[in-house]
Amino acid sequence: MQEKIKEIAARVREMREISEIPIKEMTDYLQVSNETYQNFESGNEDIPASILFEIAHKLRVDMATLLTGEEPRMNIFTVTRDGKGVSVERRKQYRYQNLVEKFIHKKAEFFIVSVEPKSQGTKPETNSHPGQEFNYVLEGSLKVYIHSNEIILNEGDSIYFDSNYEHAMEALDGEPAKFLAVIL
Repeated sequence: MQEKIKEIAARVREMREISEIPIKEMTDYLQVSNETYQNFESGNEDIPASILFEIAHKLRVDMATLLTGEEPRMNIFTVTRDGKGVSVERRKQYRYQNLVEKFIHKKAEFFIVSVEPKSQGTKPETNSHPGQEFNYVLEGSLKVYIHSNEIILNEGDSIYFDSNYEHAMEALDGEPAKFLAVIL
């Protein structure tokens, strides 16, 4: 996994340099410290999917280009067969599977996100990113932490929220959970 993080970081750095975007402009846009951003580009810190989505938007490239190093080519439709989306270990608490990495000029990113249960009493690490997010629970139950709220979602439930607010998801009942995430 560390090698994959380094590859993505190198692509981000290269694309930023080609685009002639100064680091300060990226840190202001992403609302992260210079140190955090430097850690992203050096591969010393994993880039959360939500931040990678914003980096791709700023660089005017598809997120798949940053993830895989290949340009998407599909412009009429794309099909992703069950279990065949590009898997990305973006954060320790979640496993993302990109469902539309081959479609060019997407207006949103679509992921199946798997969440493993954590030990009792430990709140998951939160994150925030510009934009909005839609989550639809496919399997299991989730506790969604957003801003100062805790919401329980069961299979078939969904939530749409302003992802500028700190948020996290936690699998409940000692069982894994899976949800569809759409990042706008």
